Amino acid sequence: MEKWAAQELQYADLGDTRRKKRLISIVENLASQPSTIVPQASGNLAAASATYDFWNSPYFHPSDIIAAQAKSTVERIKEHPIVLAVQDTTSLDFTTQKAKKGMGYLDYKKSFGLKVHTTLGVSPQGIPLGLINQYVWAREEKNLGIAKQRKKRETEEKESQRWLDSLSETQQQIPEDIQVVTIGDCEADIFDLFAQSRSPNSHLLIRGTHNRKVNYLEDKQKSGHPEPKYLHQSIREVKACGSLDVQVKRNPNHEARLAKLTVRFASFEIQVPKHHSKANPRQPVKLQAILAEEENPRPGVNPISWLLLTSLDISSFESAITCVRWYSYRWLIERYHFVLKSGCGLEKLQLETGRRIEMALATYSIVAWRLLWLTYQARLHGEESCESFLEEHEWQSLCATIHKKSPPPEKPPSFREAVR
Repeated sequence: MEKWAAQELQYADLGDTRRKKRLISIVENLASQPSTIVPQASGNLAAASATYDFWNSPYFHPSDIIAAQAKSTVERIKEHPIVLAVQDTTSLDFTTQKAKKGMGYLDYKKSFGLKVHTTLGVSPQGIPLGLINQYVWAREEKNLGIAKQRKKRETEEKESQRWLDSLSETQQQIPEDIQVVTIGDCEADIFDLFAQSRSPNSHLLIRGTHNRKVNYLEDKQKSGHPEPKYLHQSIREVKACGSLDVQVKRNPNHEARLAKLTVRFASFEIQVPKHHSKANPRQPVKLQAILAEEENPRPGVNPISWLLLTSLDISSFESAITCVRWYSYRWLIERYHFVLKSGCGLEKLQLETGRRIEMALATYSIVAWRLLWLTYQARLHGEESCESFLEEHEWQSLCATIHKKSPPPEKPPSFREAVR
């Protein structure tokens, strides 16, 4: 059986086959002990030194590593008629490492690091399929505070443009016979994203936050020129089509509970925002709105309310619920970023420059997907032997790292025991 890292990186083109072999070796080592420091995961000082030298190489770019995994991701995507392209942004915080070069500010002037925008491929059943694309940038200090002027600036001048760029790149990567649904949280509630031209197989599913001016299309068909209303009120005036029970997990702020969500959907014509640039004129955009809302929560409970905007055709309660379920998989991208930063310890790396951090990020991005995928598979196949999914050195290293057992057990444990 071909090792997973070699298979995952079969499309890597780093200008020299020796670099490709080195990358495969590094990924295998880091994946077997993701939470340990590089020297320990590498096995010896020579291998650790080779890893640092690799991340310092001027002969290829971090995007070359991401592109290699993206091609493998697309191969997995081809097994599904529909793929969810889940986008999200996170920060790599290196505020405590003042000597690093190539960093930018984060939430405020004295915090600095890098911003990362990732698109993760997910199956309609919620299986993480791998990275589709990733953007990394450092904010320039001269731009600190300009967010207050965002309504006066073009989208391409703002960080919002990353959502549009990722959508465009995703459309280029996914075959035309596969339906791709781009999913984003409230940050992606951007009129220019809705108005951007898309390929016929490309759709949007975005969590709405802005109370946009709209025309209810049913009213428009009846009267021709109805007075525009506002989205939040208009969707709540629509008759409910059914209800959905959702199990809310326990967290520090509330106990676990079963929530009943009332579901509504309708078609709207989203009006062009008043502040939108006249230099780049747009037309109103037709979208479907879905509201899944907890109407009668218990006292003291923060009610669930999801307002989703989509270009998909929503004609029934079942199709609305499908969109709600697909959007619920957005947590996978948050979990992916969590694994990158906490599970792989990316923010603890003592690397001197932003470029080296980007190299390490591209490498660990493959590791983080592998760990996320293994976690999902463990839920489905937890009682099976871990040998069905892990190579011998992988499960032995995981047992030694997770369970602090040295030497590892002679008999391979169950898949769930190996990765939990």
